[in-house]
Amino acid sequence: MVDFGGWDMPLQYGSQIAEHHAVRRGAGVFDVSHMCIVDLEGARVRPFLLGLLANDVGKLKASGKALYGCMLNETGGVIDDLIVYFLDESRFRAVVNAGTRDKDLAWMRQHAARFGVELRERTDLAMLAVQGPEARGKAASLMSPTGAPAALALEPFFGREIDGWFIARTGYTGEDGFEIMLPATAAERVWKALNATGVLSCGLGARDTLRLEAGMNLYGNDMDESTHPFESGLGWTVALEPPGRAFVGREALEAIRARGPQRKLVGLLLSDRGVLRAHQRVLLADAGAGEITSGTFSPTLERSIALARVPAAAGERVQVDIRGKLHDARIVRPPFVRHGKALVS
Repeated sequence: MVDFGGWDMPLQYGSQIAEHHAVRRGAGVFDVSHMCIVDLEGARVRPFLLGLLANDVGKLKASGKALYGCMLNETGGVIDDLIVYFLDESRFRAVVNAGTRDKDLAWMRQHAARFGVELRERTDLAMLAVQGPEARGKAASLMSPTGAPAALALEPFFGREIDGWFIARTGYTGEDGFEIMLPATAAERVWKALNATGVLSCGLGARDTLRLEAGMNLYGNDMDESTHPFESGLGWTVALEPPGRAFVGREALEAIRARGPQRKLVGLLLSDRGVLRAHQRVLLADAGAGEITSGTFSPTLERSIALARVPAAAGERVQVDIRGKLHDARIVRPPFVRHGKALVS
């Protein structure tokens, strides 16, 4: 057990490698109840979110549709990354990170006041992430005869209330699956029922190797308030169209885009033996140096992989300083693994 965002969290239940492979090959369940679920309610909740997020909630038309994006400060720094779900024109749901809960809620309340939007933290809900190629079928087997087909019919990045649970076809592993928000009082029973169907209990260790193989950012490692989306691999979450939409950080991002970002976030694949870790220096032949933001040994690839922030002019070949010794590495485009398949070699 380790501290994570003020919560006592399991690093692993048994073998971390076995938990990782269970998600890539079968199904695993993670207790992600530390994530902060917030219901946003009010007649002007959409205009509130249009100004709060760098991504555009105007894209959300169908009930249940989800959107991933960032809250930025005035300089374009990332306050947090989050998912929002459109429920109806007066109700959205947001899921934010545990470690940034207090500052996120304070920031959101500060901007919500002038829109008359109410924030309701759902501490009555737990959240279980069931992930892997067999995850949806095994989770649906616990639902009613009418609930199971409805859950299996959910499209990617959609959520829906089914049998008293909010089921979202989202995740943080690069595999298919559900993130289930359910009454906290039911979480232990559902966890054990999932175990009984062959879904393996998984901890933070496997969650980190899975998300890194999938090329997914971790707040506090790969981005924070000192970095902006364009240098964090998150430019795709910034919607500068339509040009008239004013959101916090827009002016700063437009200036950065106009002059060109000086750094970029890339994937690294180690060429020889060793383990890539956060904060190791990345040395470029003629373009300065960068730093690894997240690194691990990939159980799927059986290679060491990393995300690193490097100068924008970086080429394909770099070296990494591992305990004073330089190791060759290659810049690749994340993700490294998706849906169980290696995407780099």
